Amino acid sequence: MAAPARFSDLPDYAFPRLRKLLDGHAPGGEPIAMSIGEPTHPMPPFVGEVIAANLQGFASYPPNEGTPELLAAISGWLGRRYDVEVAPDRLLALNGTREGLYNVAMALCPETKNGQRPVVLVPNPFYQVYMVAALSVGAEPVFVPATDATGHLPDYASLPPEVLDRTAMAYVCSPANPQGAVADRAYWTTLLQLAKRHDFVVLADECYSEVYRDAPPDGALAAAQALGADPERLVVFHSLSKRSNLAGLRSGFAAGGAGAIARMRQLRNYAGAPLPLPLQRVAERAWADEGHVAASRALYQEKYRLADEILGDVPGYRPPQAGFFLWLPVEDGEAATLRLWREAGLRVLPGAYLAKDAGQGNPGQGYIRVALVAGASDVRRGLGLLRDVLYR
Repeated sequence: MAAPARFSDLPDYAFPRLRKLLDGHAPGGEPIAMSIGEPTHPMPPFVGEVIAANLQGFASYPPNEGTPELLAAISGWLGRRYDVEVAPDRLLALNGTREGLYNVAMALCPETKNGQRPVVLVPNPFYQVYMVAALSVGAEPVFVPATDATGHLPDYASLPPEVLDRTAMAYVCSPANPQGAVADRAYWTTLLQLAKRHDFVVLADECYSEVYRDAPPDGALAAAQALGADPERLVVFHSLSKRSNLAGLRSGFAAGGAGAIARMRQLRNYAGAPLPLPLQRVAERAWADEGHVAASRALYQEKYRLADEILGDVPGYRPPQAGFFLWLPVEDGEAATLRLWREAGLRVLPGAYLAKDAGQGNPGQGYIRVALVAGASDVRRGLGLLRDVLYR
């Protein structure tokens, strides 16, 4: 197996790079944070009550895979949301889905595929943990453009057969971060059929699934069930961070075939950090409640309308279908980001920091990512300033 990349060789993460770009410059106005996807809507009202009622649980080691009650709550939510049946032995509670998105490669990626170094397919732009997971197990990350030309989702079927035959895993984020595109039933079906033909596992990052404009996004589990796909062909990841505005709770889950989940559980026995029991009780309650989710979604939908109103006539503006980011076209993402900070105090993220030049240029170079996580008044002010500075 090829040696994993040394972590000292990896590029800086997006937000340290952003600090290096901006922090030597004074803001041109009262700062508005629109760079990081940290929800600011109210968290569910029951959080403190549930923690207080279960405080003694901090004295006990929590179960590695999740309490039976939490796994039942997750299974129930999947049934209501996607009309799928997922037994508890096909679920694993996670200390935030970043853990699962990384460790799934550790648990499931083979050392070789058809006698060669395995490939892990990564959409470009991408969440950086996908790349690091691939490198950590000695696999070759292959970055596949997810641009306007492909509907901002990766077209894995367009890859040469020799690449697909080496592919062990393929990451997909839907709704996509940063573009807000949604994989429909046809996309998932085509990808699952491709995975069957070339014998790889689909890793579906669906952490933004409950933040959407109109219709709830279709899910990979529902597509797999309708197709009659092998459950071991797919692992899906969900989180409470965006759905329930509980980024600090660090609670998510993975759902997949019983064999895949058993291997992930076994790895977690040695290398995981189970969620404390009181926090598992909060997560159990959160997955069982939709009222707070609908209220938060309505706030995001109001901000979609603001974005359409303020930026709708900007050339290249694409209303996001879901998620809480705008992916805005500019001439140069770094230059635009620095200009917005120096002239208006608006903090956004260069698109190039979320993508990689894989031989065809960096597909994020001509974009900035703008997070719609602040209150509506700050979003209105921020987008107005952005339009005045960049598109006047």
